[in-house]
Amino acid sequence: MKSTVDKHLHIVSFDVPWPANYGGVIDVFYKIKALASKGIKIHLHAFEYGREQADELKQYCESVHYYKRDISKKNLFTSLPYIVSSRNSEKLIDQLLADRYPILLEGLHSCLPLNDLRFNGRNLIVRTHNIEHEYYHHLAQVETDILKKYYYYNEAKKLKKFESILLRASHIVAISKKDEQYFSSRYDHVVFIPAFHPHREVKSQNGKGDYVLYHGNLSVAENKTAVKYLTEEVFNDLNIPLIIAGLNPPQSLQKQVETMPNVKLVANPTDEELFDLINNAHVNISLTFQATGLKLKLLNTLYNGRFCLVNDKMLSGSAVDELCILANDALSMKQQIKKLMRRSFSKKEIARRAHKLGMLYHNGHNVDRLIELIG
Repeated sequence: MKSTVDKHLHIVSFDVPWPANYGGVIDVFYKIKALASKGIKIHLHAFEYGREQADELKQYCESVHYYKRDISKKNLFTSLPYIVSSRNSEKLIDQLLADRYPILLEGLHSCLPLNDLRFNGRNLIVRTHNIEHEYYHHLAQVETDILKKYYYYNEAKKLKKFESILLRASHIVAISKKDEQYFSSRYDHVVFIPAFHPHREVKSQNGKGDYVLYHGNLSVAENKTAVKYLTEEVFNDLNIPLIIAGLNPPQSLQKQVETMPNVKLVANPTDEELFDLINNAHVNISLTFQATGLKLKLLNTLYNGRFCLVNDKMLSGSAVDELCILANDALSMKQQIKKLMRRSFSKKEIARRAHKLGMLYHNGHNVDRLIELIG
């Protein structure tokens, strides 16, 4: 490992990465923390739109710069994807051109500097958080509002075209094995470095719990679809307690749960309450109908919960298949839940989980690989 003395790095983040309370910014924040622990001097550049400037970031960064994201409608009518055109900042470009430090661009959202000839010869690393055009195409498919549906389809089309800008990146750092496979088939210098995260050790309890847990942001369409599936097709005739926990549940879900004696809703739990719910559950269910990116809540349940029941799209190249129980339809889920509720979660299973996660998702090992790319 080369010395990191006086090693500087610009990081351009699509959002303010504190608080680290949703998928993308969790990876950004804990990456910053891991880099700082190795002595890297970080110059953070973050786009603002709805999240406040954060003093927390100063303790890990040499400097922190903020730029207002331009969310005006005019950015909908350019050839660039809206998530890119709304993050166009001359002030940012000037800051990045003031020296020759390497630059880490977080997400396709932040990749406009790749289009600027003044950055020729610079080490420009892109952390891909998703195959963005696939993600937006799926959003379009599940959206019911006709205007939003049009926006998502249009954005997917623009993102697919814009993605070729990655040809100019020095390195592409994929967040999942599935994404690595996709990007490697199209671009050079692609590496897989898993998501950075807050977990240091496996805190799963052995023994048994007496309920099944599903958690997620309940205002997000994808999670609403998952909850609808679980309540209407899986737990509709199961005499096993299900707890649904998460942010901002819609009124319709609250009313539905009232009619189901085996289902309980926990709205807007604190971090401590959510940890206790995950830790004490016998089975944590994680499912998605969109195989994109890495679902960090899957890591959360593996580090802190007992049995983890998933569908194949949830795994999506996370390389933790052997630590999960797989079920891809309602009948299989019912059967697996019944089986698991009879089993005890053993210390041997905890040790196996700790070994596997320690090999693959250890922040300290993964940040060393990233520092090699920084040079």
